[in-house]
Amino acid sequence: MTPATNPAQVLVVDDDDDLRAMVAKLLVRAGMGTIEAPNGHEGLRKFFASRPDLVVLDVAMPAMDGFEVLERIRDLSDVPVLLLTARGIEMDKVRGLQSGADDYVTKPFGRQELIARVEGLLRRRGEARAAPDVISDALIEVDFAQARVMVRGEELALTPLEFRLLAAFVRNPNQVLSQEQLLEQAWSGSSNGSRDQVKLYVGYLRRKLRDAAGVEPLETVRGFGYRYNPGEA
Repeated sequence: MTPATNPAQVLVVDDDDDLRAMVAKLLVRAGMGTIEAPNGHEGLRKFFASRPDLVVLDVAMPAMDGFEVLERIRDLSDVPVLLLTARGIEMDKVRGLQSGADDYVTKPFGRQELIARVEGLLRRRGEARAAPDVISDALIEVDFAQARVMVRGEELALTPLEFRLLAAFVRNPNQVLSQEQLLEQAWSGSSNGSRDQVKLYVGYLRRKLRDAAGVEPLETVRGFGYRYNPGEA
């Protein structure tokens, strides 16, 4: 008899009691366990006490907003974070992704969309844990268990999205990856990703690698995509 698998635990942080309860109810119906917090401070307390598998985090909260909570979480953990935002301002979405959010949904959102986003993030995390713990080449060492990147012996700080992009490249060295392939691997096919965002974040990653390594390991292959070439040490 196959032993039962423990359900994923999701922390829901939102100051709107009705919305928080609705999100928690949807997640429970989808087979997940939930922990609820009505504000950022309580959310952080419950995060460190329970170590959830994923966090659903509202952006617009008093006293401590979602961006502040996200920054505290990212100081110690790479747990997937899904932002809830009522804002349609592009810079808020960019700020969230650059601060370490894995995905976001804009309120009002569809119930099935929310569940699909949560399940996608949990699935991607499970796949990442099943991958080899460490990949190294002549230029880079990537420790997936610790979410740590070393370039020529020095640690390189990356956002979670940049880390996922780099993971796609180091797992496929010297292969051309299209923007669609990178969207699938780094954004899990999320509708929040776009070809323009691939170009933007590959640019961020390219600059960090170039500054750290003194070489240009990411090559643009016009009309096709991008290729990672670690070269020789």
